[in-house]
Amino acid sequence: MLPTIATIGSMARQSTDVGSERILMGHGAGGRRMHRLITEMFIRRFGNPVLSRLDDAAVLPTLRGRQAVSTDTFVVDPLFFPGGDIGKLAVCGTVNDVAMMGGDPRHLTLGFVMREGLELEALDRICRSIAATAKRAGVQVVTGDTKVIEHGDDHGLYINTTGFGPVPSRLVLGTEAVRSGDAVIINGPIGEHEAAVAVARGAFRFRGPVRSDCAPLNKLVKGALAVGGVRMMRDPTRGGLATTLNEVTDATGLGIVIEESAVPVSKHVRGVAGLLGLDPFYMANEGKVIVFASTAKADKVVAAMRRRATGRTSRRIGEVVREPEGVWLRTRIGSLRPLIMLEGEQLPRIC
Repeated sequence: MLPTIATIGSMARQSTDVGSERILMGHGAGGRRMHRLITEMFIRRFGNPVLSRLDDAAVLPTLRGRQAVSTDTFVVDPLFFPGGDIGKLAVCGTVNDVAMMGGDPRHLTLGFVMREGLELEALDRICRSIAATAKRAGVQVVTGDTKVIEHGDDHGLYINTTGFGPVPSRLVLGTEAVRSGDAVIINGPIGEHEAAVAVARGAFRFRGPVRSDCAPLNKLVKGALAVGGVRMMRDPTRGGLATTLNEVTDATGLGIVIEESAVPVSKHVRGVAGLLGLDPFYMANEGKVIVFASTAKADKVVAAMRRRATGRTSRRIGEVVREPEGVWLRTRIGSLRPLIMLEGEQLPRIC
């Protein structure tokens, strides 16, 4: 039977080698405390034949052809929020970045930077979330690193992940493939992640459920790519839908017109946005993908995305145009409003 967090706490009280129920500087010093933390916390949750060797580097099978590689460092305040936590966020964020380039995520590295004083119970909860999310996404954690730093004013944990996945040899995705007339598709309501983090900070009392959309999208993306006609994909994280679309128009020199009536925004996100003075078009997402697809294949791409739980409400929301350049929102009364690039962050430390 695997030890529970209570067992770890009991061991901590009985042995000067392990420490207390909180992270100590010794947990990052390379000695027994660090060894026990790695084996009793990380290997227990993520263990597989590659990781459990605890070698200086993971030796992986040779994969021919192209590889998509992405790395990211995750900071969020608070560590836990409705619909997720920093661990789930770290896995989903990197898995989705690899998937956006058509990669099939297989392996993941995991680096923890922990502040002294972080509760072991909170760390174990996060590790369980990482393990469950990695299993859902079909990826293995193959190597990692642990560092402990001095006390601070934050919640005490940062996570770095790097993901790897093979890309089909003939698949070409990117801004160079986008054409005038292409459809713009999204897989569901926008702004849910930033709204959930805002609620979790406890500054206001909101009615109604608000949950982060944090989810791995690699299986949804694989289904969309199987249809054909996909030109490019992007995940609208920090800066939201509007900022991501502006990045595309800057790179292509084309324009994008989005139909306001077609963009899904839940009433709960609208409520949070209204109270905090936020614009849903610029609010962060962690389970959304913007797909650019040829007009001929767009409806079939939408249908394929709707077969996955993360894409049940997928829909076309706009079109790529030659002019006007930039990103434009066709309002419900028919006028065009520019959606410019977000200058900064609406809400700090969200992902």
